[in-house]
Amino acid sequence: MKLLLVVLVFAAATYLAVRWMQDRGYGGTSAPRRPSKPRPPARPVAPDDDESFLRDLERKRRQERRREQQPPDGPDA
Repeated sequence: MKLLLVVLVFAAATYLAVRWMQDRGYGGTSAPRRPSKPRPPARPVAPDDDESFLRDLERKRRQERRREQQPPDGPDA
């Protein structure tokens, strides 16, 4: 029973030591990393979340309103 406990502790210590060395880059190539949590996207997902898109949209709407409010140019009007 004691031998099994010693072997188990030795195996756990060896596993942790090898894992630590792979993470640090010791001993050649490292094993592929386990996938981590997905990172949030670097840019907005939808156009309505994008501040520059919304600013540009509002600017276009203002220009359109100004065009509608201006009296038509020319003697034909």
